[in-house]
Amino acid sequence: MADDLVLFWHRRDLRVRDNLGLAAARKRSSKVIGLFCLDPGILEGDDIAPARVTYMIGSLAELQASYKSAGSELLIFKGQPEKAIPKLASALEATAVYWNRDVEPYARERDTNVANALKDEGIERSTQYWDQLLHPPDALKTGAGDPYKVYTPFWRKWIEQEKQPPAPALTEVTGLSPHQKSLANKAGNIDLPTAEALGYEWDNPLLLEPGEAAALAQLEDFCDDQRAIAQYDQQRDYPAITGTSTLSAALKFGTIGIRTVWEHASDAYSRARSEETRNNIRTWQQELAWREFYQSVMYTFPGLAKGPYREPLKDFPWDNDEDLFQAWCEGKTGYPIVDAAMRQLNETGWMHNRCRMIVASFLTKDLIIDWRWGEKYFMQCLFDGDLSANNGGWQWSASSGMDPKPLRIFNPASQAKKYDPEAEYIRQWLPEIRHLDTGALVSGKIDPEDLEGTGYPSKVVDHKEQQAIFKERYKAQKN
Repeated sequence: MADDLVLFWHRRDLRVRDNLGLAAARKRSSKVIGLFCLDPGILEGDDIAPARVTYMIGSLAELQASYKSAGSELLIFKGQPEKAIPKLASALEATAVYWNRDVEPYARERDTNVANALKDEGIERSTQYWDQLLHPPDALKTGAGDPYKVYTPFWRKWIEQEKQPPAPALTEVTGLSPHQKSLANKAGNIDLPTAEALGYEWDNPLLLEPGEAAALAQLEDFCDDQRAIAQYDQQRDYPAITGTSTLSAALKFGTIGIRTVWEHASDAYSRARSEETRNNIRTWQQELAWREFYQSVMYTFPGLAKGPYREPLKDFPWDNDEDLFQAWCEGKTGYPIVDAAMRQLNETGWMHNRCRMIVASFLTKDLIIDWRWGEKYFMQCLFDGDLSANNGGWQWSASSGMDPKPLRIFNPASQAKKYDPEAEYIRQWLPEIRHLDTGALVSGKIDPEDLEGTGYPSKVVDHKEQQAIFKERYKAQKN
């Protein structure tokens, strides 16, 4: 049994360290072969970001090198997993196929199809590993035995639970023989394509370099006692400051293990010399719990992937003005903090989290456009785009999600005054008006004469009027 060939199917776990399913496969056999399937069901969707594909391909290139260093190989297939994986497993006479589980509806359906296809071939499949979460999505329940629908009690229960240590790295494994490599190639193994070859071009630098090594280095840097984690709560909401971990893409694609992340955060907490520092670190740990909360509710309520949770928003009378939506997408609304954030998204494939809330509130409460339009646009741009987190954030902003105080409306001027008081962020992303007075940039109260020759637009809507309209419609929907 120790020398039987075992396949490990990578998906959102592109690493060889701290990978629960991969560690289990290695424990099962010394001959572990990696596999990644370029799934057309995902890559040919209309919500794929070129930046995200670029990060994925770069991470796969490093993963292939890691397998080679360990003594094995990572095979690449392009096609439907339920066809490609059983075909390869049969060709190589694999004893079993291992993989980690996922919370998303598409992934769950796909995994069932792959498992059934393997069963038809008489091949064992092992899928019980919740690698991307510290706690399985159905593990935490209320006192009544129900799934949590509100974050705060979820966090209280979540933080009490013992956290699993990182899994051992993949080392000293045996790869394919020349004959088996030939069989794998005949079964469909290909060279890793570039993002451009897949139809996705992204020429700008990514916020985080692809791969496991860069993710681990970023985590270690962030968790240094004198670095951002010790000041996280004070700095995280200011978009002009690099005050966040920037590990969102690494967590999305699993180039870093969540147990490794928790271990580093916990070590930083234990080394903290002041209550203030501990509070800052605890706030970041709460953000990790938010990530797991959104994944848990996506698993429990898969309908969230397509529609709102709250009844008042299920048939809400959105205006859905396409011209206003295009102005929002292009960062041409006349509201500087909104436009700066959208420019950052379009140019970098990333947006600061505070700004994600500001622009989401603006789209839904000021432009009165269906939140699903914005959710999809984010996924078309973000290199860290994750269904659970993106959907959860948009539903929170749109007053359609699991929020005990759902009706929240952000005032762009108030947000800018509080979180970009010197207009540093605005000036960085709106160079055509960076010469204007700070007060005007922050408040958005810009004299039309001052915009002449800049190409920057006047306000497309009036915030006060639009929020009144939204409130009235929301009230009517509730009644």
